[in-house]
Amino acid sequence: MNYTLVTGACINTGAAIVEKFLSEGKNVIFTGRSEARVLAAESEYTKKFPDAKVKGHTISPLFNEKAVNEDAVIEMFEYFDKQDIFIETLILNAADLGVDVEPLKNPLEDFIRVINTNMIWNYCLSENAVKRMMKNGGGNIIFVNSNTAYRAIPGRIAYSASKSGQLGMMRGMALDFGKYNIRVNAVLPGMIKTDRWEKNPEFYENVPSRFTPLGDVAVGSDIADAVWYFAEHARNTTGAELTVDGGNMIQLYPVIR
Repeated sequence: MNYTLVTGACINTGAAIVEKFLSEGKNVIFTGRSEARVLAAESEYTKKFPDAKVKGHTISPLFNEKAVNEDAVIEMFEYFDKQDIFIETLILNAADLGVDVEPLKNPLEDFIRVINTNMIWNYCLSENAVKRMMKNGGGNIIFVNSNTAYRAIPGRIAYSASKSGQLGMMRGMALDFGKYNIRVNAVLPGMIKTDRWEKNPEFYENVPSRFTPLGDVAVGSDIADAVWYFAEHARNTTGAELTVDGGNMIQLYPVIR
C-alpha cells in the first residue's frame, strides 16, 4: 500500500502538511521524536480524518550529538517492508533550527549536531526510500528547506550552512536518481506563523522578516500547498526550488511601512 512519509510532523508546518495530504485522500505516516507527542498527534489526525489511514512513528535523528541514528532508519524501513508499506513520497520536514548554537561560544559538537540532523539524517532517510522507489517504478522526495539557504540571519551559521548544503544535496540527488523516475525538489519557506508566533507577539510584531512585499507571512497551509504541488502536479520537474516567503528573497532590505 502506498504512503506519504512526513518527518517532524506533530505540530506546526509538519502538521499542516499531514493534514493537506490526508484531506486529499493520501495515506500518511508521520514521525516525531517524542512518543507522547506522536500519540497525541495521531489521535488528533484520526479525529479530523476518521476515514483516512494515518500512522505515527517515533524516531530520533541522532544516536548522540556526533552520530546519526542510521540503525533506527533502517529498522523503520524494514518495518514498512514487513507491513507491505511503500513510501511513494518522502517529505523531509524535520530540522534542527540551530537557535542555541552561538558562533564562537558553543562547542563544535553543537555545529555538528545541526549538520547531522539537517543533512546527513535526511540523506540516510532518502537513501533508504530510494532503494525501494527504484524497485517500484519511481517516487518523490521533497525537502522543506528555508530561504536562509541564501539569506543569512544573525547567530545561525550552522542552520544556514545546513540548509545551503541541503539544496546542493537535493540537486545531486535529482540528477542521480532521475533515471529511476524519482523526482527530488525543495520548498523554501521564509518566516511562518507557528506556535512561536503566537507565544511571542511583541517580538514578531517588529521582526524585519514580517515586512514582506506581499505584506503578509506564510501559514502552515501555504507551505503544505507548495509541497503538494511538487508531489502531485510537477510530473516533469526535478531539482527545483519553490520559495514561499511573501517575496522576502527579492528585496535588498525590508521596507518597514
